[in-house]
Parts: sequence; structure tokens; C-alpha cells
Amino acid sequence: MTRTLRNVVVTGKSGAGKQPRIDVLCEAFGLRQLSTGNIFREYLGAFKKVRGTLDPASLWRGEGFAGDAEIQAALAPACAAAGIAPEAAALGLKAARYVDGGLFVPDDITNELLASAFRAAGGTGLALDGYPRTPDQSRFLLSLTRAAGTGLDLILLVDNDDEAIVARTVGRRICPGKACGKVFHLQFKPPRDGRFCTACGAEVIQRSDDTEAKIRTRLAEFQAKALPAIRALEASGVPLCTVPGNLPVFTDEAVRASVMAALAPVVEA
Repeated sequence: MTRTLRNVVVTGKSGAGKQPRIDVLCEAFGLRQLSTGNIFREYLGAFKKVRGTLDPASLWRGEGFAGDAEIQAALAPACAAAGIAPEAAALGLKAARYVDGGLFVPDDITNELLASAFRAAGGTGLALDGYPRTPDQSRFLLSLTRAAGTGLDLILLVDNDDEAIVARTVGRRICPGKACGKVFHLQFKPPRDGRFCTACGAEVIQRSDDTEAKIRTRLAEFQAKALPAIRALEASGVPLCTVPGNLPVFTDEAVRASVMAALAPVVEA
């Protein structure tokens, strides 16, 4: 089986089990993971380092932000002192207005952040995680890959039952150590003594969004937004491969075998 892929979209309900499948893609095909969660953290972090130097509201113009040149110029002195690119801080500023208010970040700003990270990563050899999540984002991604002279080879959908996802996610625990971040499950992969990370010894925590109410909200959002985004990519000719989120035996070998079997009809033999 060929070991060359350009870009792959990995999607599925929150908690479906995407990360183990992304790990297989990265190992088997040399892809690099590009996660919208990490992208947001990176750009929000860049802005956080300089946000005390100005009020973001001063750059809001009625129904939208000032132009990029004006925002970057306003941030430039503080960015120079902090050694941060004004472009990164400007993107973080735009996202922060919505994230700080607990609001949905509009597609145009999400697209800007993704495009910046996509180009910085070379525009190829990527496993896209968490994007696209709306049909408009799907259309933007297709235009972005065309402009970069690359493309999308396939969509890998990790399919899982809602109730299985709720049970798995509620039991999930995370090591809070910045240098660790190991993931556990109280039933399937328990931390030491039910409380401590087996790698660094820190007491594990439950993420604030791993409650049943929030999980069910995310599941409903997948049906309303992410599923139509997948269909938009399919309609453009991007093949869809589906892999089960639950396996009779959940081992690294079993996960790899199921992923490779799902890709076999699409990936060149």
C-alpha cells in the first residue's frame, strides 16, 4: 500500500476516538496532525502576551474588526518587545473577542486561523483534526488546498454510538502536567490508585467540558453542523472512509488494522 498522502480530514463526534486513528495516519503515512484546538491555543497565547497593551474594543468597527493592517500596526510595538509576530497576535485578538465571551467563533475568523497554520505547515502531509465543522469551512478548505497546489485525499470518519461516547468521555481523566498530558479512563485505562498519572505522578483531573450535559450538546452540534460539512466535502468528490470507534479488542494493532482496512478501497494498492 502506498505511503504517500497529501492531506486527510479526520472527523467524528466528540469523544468518538479520533486521536488513536490520527496516530495511525501519522505513523503509517508520515502525516502531521494539525488540530484546530492547538491552533486556537497558539494564536490566543500569542495575543495573551501583549493584550495588556491595548483594549481590543478599540479595534472594533461597528459590526467587525478594523483591517488587518490597522490591527497589526496597533500591536506592532508590544509584539516587537515580546518577540511575537504581529500577524499571530492579530489573529489571536480576533478570536479572543468571541472566546472570552463564550461565543462561537465565526467561520471567517476560524478560516483565517486555519489558513495561517496550514500555510505555515507547508500545506501538505497533514491530518486535519477539528476542521472543517461547517459547510462554509468545507468550501474554504477546498479553495485553500487548490490555492496551495495540493488537495484532500480522503475523509476518515470515526463512527461511534452516542451512548458509548457519553460513557467513555465522562470517565476520561487528563494529567494536567504541561510536559505530560497523558490521558486515562477510570474503567478502561485507569490512573494509578484511580487518581494519579502513571507517567509523572500528578493527580489527574476531569476536563470541565467532559460532563454529560456538555457532551450531549456537542453530539447535537455534530449532527447539525459537522455532518453537513462532511457531506459538502463528499459532494465535491472527496472520498469518505468510515472506521469503527469501538472495537472488540482495543489494542494498537487492532486500531491500525481497522484504519488500514477502511482506507484500502481508496488508498492506492
